[in-house]
Amino acid sequence: MANFFARLTTGLKKSSHKISTGLSSIFNKQKLSEETLDNLYELLITADMGTSATQKIIDSFAKKRMDKEITLSEIKTALAEEIEQILTPCEKPFIIQENKKPFVILMIGVNGAGKTTTIGKLAAKFKAQGQKISFIAGDTFRAAAVEQLSVWAERNHVRIFKGAQGCDAAGLCYDGLQEALKQGDDIVFIDTAGRLQNKSSLMDELKKIIRVMQKIIPDAPHQTLLTLDATTGQNALDQVKTFAQITPIDGLIITKLDGSAKGGILVALANDSPLPVYFIGVGESIEDLDSFSAHDYAANLIINE
Repeated sequence: MANFFARLTTGLKKSSHKISTGLSSIFNKQKLSEETLDNLYELLITADMGTSATQKIIDSFAKKRMDKEITLSEIKTALAEEIEQILTPCEKPFIIQENKKPFVILMIGVNGAGKTTTIGKLAAKFKAQGQKISFIAGDTFRAAAVEQLSVWAERNHVRIFKGAQGCDAAGLCYDGLQEALKQGDDIVFIDTAGRLQNKSSLMDELKKIIRVMQKIIPDAPHQTLLTLDATTGQNALDQVKTFAQITPIDGLIITKLDGSAKGGILVALANDSPLPVYFIGVGESIEDLDSFSAHDYAANLIINE
């Protein structure tokens, strides 16, 4: 985790630089006034922290520090503490239940969010822990998705179950789980097609996949993980709400935090939809995906500079 802290520092540079620059222009050894609070509000909104979380932070500042002399360093420390408090309920360990074999992980999310890549990275981590893993290529719409998952399967030396392009995804998952049971797999990752919110047919298919897999393993999926691309900013909130209408979401994986200055979206998500954030990604390599720490994230988002 110490190594990932350094990666997180680098990965959040764009976000932290934007916030730090804004804070420096607002606070310069002056009192925390109505004007500075208004400016801080605008800064946090532009950092994608959302109106609700931002107002919570502003209200807390106003109660504790109004009309007091305050330095930029003190502002950063106090802001990081407020953000950590909002993020902490989302910090949960991801646990593979050994009494559930295979442990079925259903990956959902829109196209381009990074589901397939995340599967490959998580598989590498769990295989290193001695788990026997397989993939089911449930995104039968895009040949490129199956090819990408196949590359990760080969790289990780794990089995992949796939079918012809355009085949019934639910039927494929049914057969894939039967094979996983036969092979004695510990963990099965199911990749799914990108579910655009306005594509009701794709949403219906996701429901069908879940119904069909429960004919093989009644309590599957054991974890349904929604992958969110941090660069989409506030749109991530809409994605959480949309997918939650289709299936219970057990946790979130936030990718591409290094790709923009929208790192504040995690604060908005934690405040509005406090689901567990199991993993965050700050780069392309396997080592750039790791467990979420509220303290480390808040510190790097605000005090990174």
